[in-house]
Amino acid sequence: MTVAATTSATEAAVERALAALDLESKVRLLSGQNWWTLPALPQIGLASLVMSDGPIGVRGIGWRPDDPSVALPSPTALAATWDPELARTAGRLLGQEARRKGVHVLLAPTVNLHRSPLGGRHFECYSEDPLLTGEIGAGYVTGVQEQGVGTTVKHFVANDSETDRFTVDVRVDERSLHELYLAPFERIVAAGAWGVMAAYNGVNGSTMTEHVELQHGLLKRGWGFDGMIVSDWTAARSVVGTANGGLDVVMPAHGDPWGPELVAAVRAGRVAEELVDDKVRRVLRLAARVGLLDGVPPAVLPADRPAPLHGPEVAREVAARSFVLARNADDLLPLDRSALRRVVVCGALAADARIQGGGSAQVNPARVVSPLDGLTAALPDTEVTYVIGADPRPKLAAATGGEWSPITAVLRDADGEALYRAELGAATVRWMGDLPAGIDPAVLATVELTARCTPRLGGEHQLAINGFGMFSLTVDGTEIFEGPVFDEDQDFTVAFLSPTERRFPMTLRAGEPVEVVLTQRVPDGMAGYVGFGLGHAEPTAGPDALLDAAARAAADADVAVVVVGTTEEVESEGFDRTTLALPGRQDELVARVVAANPRTVVVVNSGSPVLMPWADRVSAILLTWFPGQEAGTALADVLLGLAEPGGRLPTTWPRRAQDAPVLDTTPTDGTLRYDEGVFIGYRGWREAPLFPFGHGLGYTTWEYESLRVEPAEAAGAPVAVVTVRNSGSRPGREVVQLYVGPTDPDPDRPTRQLAGFGTVTAAPGETVTVRVPLAASATRIWAGRWRTVPGRYTVEAARGVADVRLTASFDVPTEA
Repeated sequence: MTVAATTSATEAAVERALAALDLESKVRLLSGQNWWTLPALPQIGLASLVMSDGPIGVRGIGWRPDDPSVALPSPTALAATWDPELARTAGRLLGQEARRKGVHVLLAPTVNLHRSPLGGRHFECYSEDPLLTGEIGAGYVTGVQEQGVGTTVKHFVANDSETDRFTVDVRVDERSLHELYLAPFERIVAAGAWGVMAAYNGVNGSTMTEHVELQHGLLKRGWGFDGMIVSDWTAARSVVGTANGGLDVVMPAHGDPWGPELVAAVRAGRVAEELVDDKVRRVLRLAARVGLLDGVPPAVLPADRPAPLHGPEVAREVAARSFVLARNADDLLPLDRSALRRVVVCGALAADARIQGGGSAQVNPARVVSPLDGLTAALPDTEVTYVIGADPRPKLAAATGGEWSPITAVLRDADGEALYRAELGAATVRWMGDLPAGIDPAVLATVELTARCTPRLGGEHQLAINGFGMFSLTVDGTEIFEGPVFDEDQDFTVAFLSPTERRFPMTLRAGEPVEVVLTQRVPDGMAGYVGFGLGHAEPTAGPDALLDAAARAAADADVAVVVVGTTEEVESEGFDRTTLALPGRQDELVARVVAANPRTVVVVNSGSPVLMPWADRVSAILLTWFPGQEAGTALADVLLGLAEPGGRLPTTWPRRAQDAPVLDTTPTDGTLRYDEGVFIGYRGWREAPLFPFGHGLGYTTWEYESLRVEPAEAAGAPVAVVTVRNSGSRPGREVVQLYVGPTDPDPDRPTRQLAGFGTVTAAPGETVTVRVPLAASATRIWAGRWRTVPGRYTVEAARGVADVRLTASFDVPTEA
């Protein structure tokens, strides 16, 4: 289904509501009343509009440990499926989750580009390619909005790295801006997005929340966007500049520059009231679409919503479809379950799965299936042995599991009276926004974590406080610590997203329970920002001994599965990466295991590229991104051949970091220059990468039999018609990729760029044909306007940008 455009009746209702408001009421509607919501205006029948973070789940507006969220794989994983329809399904599920949680607008998707592999938030973006980003994003937005829930496409625009993100001024030429960075936004706005989020950064001298040319001139007038532009949280820093610059809504209430100041600016003639009216119309239109304006039917009636989806099933399917089989020497995968006597699983991340990136978009699912748990459950007749081998985590994992039970959180007032109590699965408390229902933030004085630990092993354990603020820690009533835990030089936002850790060694006896209580004192005015946890580590051998144990265990196994990846301290919102190398001694772990057993599968659990100096020595490499809550079940499905690894790379994976066309993300004197122009990602590679854009193997083989290009009709696009045959012995799915470039090389243009793609499924021996319209972006450039470049173009049908199977050509005539 498609979501109907705004009707004339809706527009008439919006105008009636607007006419009933005085200036103060109009302005009040344009600012958050707290962290996540806009105010209700009962005099016009308007309810409060609720927003919540995405993009992999819907957290809701406050801490609700009894109301977990589905956690889908990371956006980069979703893009790796190369399947807009699956993205639409993911969007439908999250729209369904939003409705369940009382959320009207999802703050997603993120469609900034993978300009540099060092970008810290790449896991939350889709791809290095604007066309793939736009198609996946359009599918996601369509799915969410088919549930009658709004989306906000973010971060508009050129917020492609995290270093100095609040203040950096991105200097990018107009051609690159339009051909690359604006292109996904334009595609998704054309698909009907109801909201856009203005970024923190500046572009070419103007901060985005004040950017008249891009927000008002291009987005609203040029593209005809009729939705709402909301600021990124605390990004609005002026009154007149933001009001005149095209911003519609300021979030959150904290630090809001509008309110009475905007009213005064209107009365002083510095901001036209007609501009305020336009902003209010956009908010009212969005409210009407999501069913919050009395007397106006929502854009999607309940009877027209999609059929309910089962969250874990969708999470499992998306994960398996996203996994990229990067290498499969000697066809090691899929594994023959009947021949497996003993499997060894190595790596700390095998037991403690990294299912999502760090930052504001984190959610808490009802369950997480680790790779170890997934494989163990799928191989009941096989001995599955786990050895750590190497632990890259610089901080202790949160206390959880059978040793720690129960774990209880209690919120108390200044007199010690309990305001709220909840049982937790892990010793972590984290929220941004509202407290549990009925709790006055001004009354909250402490948050207390109480956990009973019955050690499995005796010896020296490590406990840790992971947080920011004033804490006390007691063990069996004895105070171990009382005082501050923070870095005085650390920015508060960074401290909240990546808190400080303080460790305490404790000698415990096996089987003898102890009660551990960790309490945080909540400062006045800070009840909306609470995030801390109790970490724990058992006694372990030293790093060398762990590596030795992994090699010994692998030598006696039929197959070794090594899970490596990044940590929250490497990939997160708020900072960029400093290296592409795997943290800790994980490279040594892989080298030791593969030397002991050549039948080794390496599972790479990272949201974006990492270096793999051992890649050519490993039998199989499976890239699993941040795979969401069903990580282990999907991994078992793929390794054992119950599902085919369906992913293709949405971004290039380098052999050496210095080969990337763009690496540095650090501004100079407040400015980050995009001097590479349009040559980012695969468009700019000069040396062969380890795994090129679009690469991905499967469990069958494909023959590309024919390619022809049908000329454009009227205002349509040329269509590539590709016939392929499944030449293997299993059913399979193929992503047919079409690249287009000028036949005569042009140094100012990429040699080739993605112009379209399509997916096919086929049984062994079956032949199928796919028709793929070729995007106009491949034959035009921005030169103050879109200009088609005439001439002959080469079309390549490929399994990846470096694996071209067939070529054809077509001519583009001179514009009339």
